[in-house]
Amino acid sequence: MIGAFSGTRQLSDTIANILEILVYVAMGAVVIVLVMGLATMSGGAQGKEGIARSNRLMRWRIGIQLVAVALLAILVFVMKKG
Repeated sequence: MIGAFSGTRQLSDTIANILEILVYVAMGAVVIVLVMGLATMSGGAQGKEGIARSNRLMRWRIGIQLVAVALLAILVFVMKKG
């Protein structure tokens, strides 16, 4: 009986570790896209091309943030369940 719970606990810990790494990667990606967007806004490409790039980076940042928050919520769920 104890062995079954031990195996489940190890699986939960493994999943939590993988999710934690993915959260860090997603947060790093958000920072990278944010810095790229700031560089574009602060004097990179001007005109319509610069505006289009800035808007594209904003959409990417929002999407990556959504993924990061979702991964974080799943991680919290897995940690509480385990």
